Amino acid sequence: MNNLSLNNPLFATYVIAATLMILKAVAMSWLTVARMLQVKGGFRSPEDIRKTPLNPQPDPAQLERNERVDRIRRIHLNDLENLPFFLAAGFLYVLTEPALLLAQVLLYGYVVSRLLHFAAYVTAQTHDMRATLWTVGSLILVFMTLRTLLAALGIW
Repeated sequence: MNNLSLNNPLFATYVIAATLMILKAVAMSWLTVARMLQVKGGFRSPEDIRKTPLNPQPDPAQLERNERVDRIRRIHLNDLENLPFFLAAGFLYVLTEPALLLAQVLLYGYVVSRLLHFAAYVTAQTHDMRATLWTVGSLILVFMTLRTLLAALGIW
């Protein structure tokens, strides 16, 4: 059986987890736009306040910072800072052919930690809560990366 095939449950697990994370990151762009339209503000560029069908009554105040829009931008930035590492580390980890159950716990555990991190961030939970959820995902990445390195060195 080809290791990089969706017929391989290990690779399919990675593909599911990676796809969910990519969709989540892309959704943040859409959520940013939705928030901007909802509050009619939080725009970033001067040309954003030109009169258009979507902005029939432009106002320079629309360029002012808006916390509701900025919160989603910060969540999106956090994804952009973290998800590439997951995509690379998860892929390389799967190449080490770990036990399926362990890979599922790690890969899906990362997805759950990121979704919970999003929920905590979007509902303005404490930094301690967000940091705890981020740490779970980060430790999963560290484990997968170290396991991959040891496998590449022939140690594990």
